[in-house]
Amino acid sequence: MLSVLEIIQKTAEFLGGKGVESPRLNAEHLIGHALGLKRMQLYLQFERLLTEPELEKIRPLVRRRASREPLQYIVGTTDFHGLKLKVDRRALIPRPETELLVETVIGLCAMPPAQVLDLGTGSGAIALTLAAAFPNAQVTAVDVSDDALALAAENAESTGLAGRVRWLRSSWFEALAPDTRFDLLVSNPPYLSAEETAETTPEVRQHEPAAALTAGANGLADLQAIITGARAHLAPGGLLALETGIAQHAELVRLATASGFVRVESRQDLTRRDRFLLAWSAT
Repeated sequence: MLSVLEIIQKTAEFLGGKGVESPRLNAEHLIGHALGLKRMQLYLQFERLLTEPELEKIRPLVRRRASREPLQYIVGTTDFHGLKLKVDRRALIPRPETELLVETVIGLCAMPPAQVLDLGTGSGAIALTLAAAFPNAQVTAVDVSDDALALAAENAESTGLAGRVRWLRSSWFEALAPDTRFDLLVSNPPYLSAEETAETTPEVRQHEPAAALTAGANGLADLQAIITGARAHLAPGGLLALETGIAQHAELVRLATASGFVRVESRQDLTRRDRFLLAWSAT
């Protein structure tokens, strides 16, 4: 029989050999999940010997991670700005960059927005976080994928925010009434080129939905559609906030200015690369 610590060490070595980044951290998460223990609880049981039934719970999870299935899909959840969200193949796993986008937007709203739109909601991470941050806002979230909308609705239930967000199947603005106006419009749309998607890790290119990653040959198609359509759906002084690719900002700033936004800014991510486009409509 092997101890918890020995199994962690053997699992980390196995995952590292399969090219998994941070193999020790992955091993701890997988084994803790299989045993129903948080990582700190796991540390307190390093010397405990594991039974065969316990090992049988661990092995299939390790095999899945060794095949480069994302850790979040295996454990079934991820944390996002204080919310624990369900994640699976129906939508992208929310990234730290998107969390920073939400934090930036919240910090910019001196007055809480009354109407909020999340375009391409996926797991619902942006919409639900903004609904929690602005309890009096009416939040609308759209996605073209019925599967993603179902996942987002499940997350609304599990976070206690059901009824706070209106879920709508739409390709960007398509299903919105022409006279609908929002004070805040936020989106993390697909922005990778086909070439960039092909160069991502196996976790991304083999397991996450390609339609949520790639936007045309140069990755700009969906960002262009959003920027050109946003002005018609923004209230006076409204803010458009986008997560983007790092090499797209010169073109996006030009497009936003040409589309009539009176103030346009690029903001950097945690690696100090241009990642977010902010644009305000006239007051």
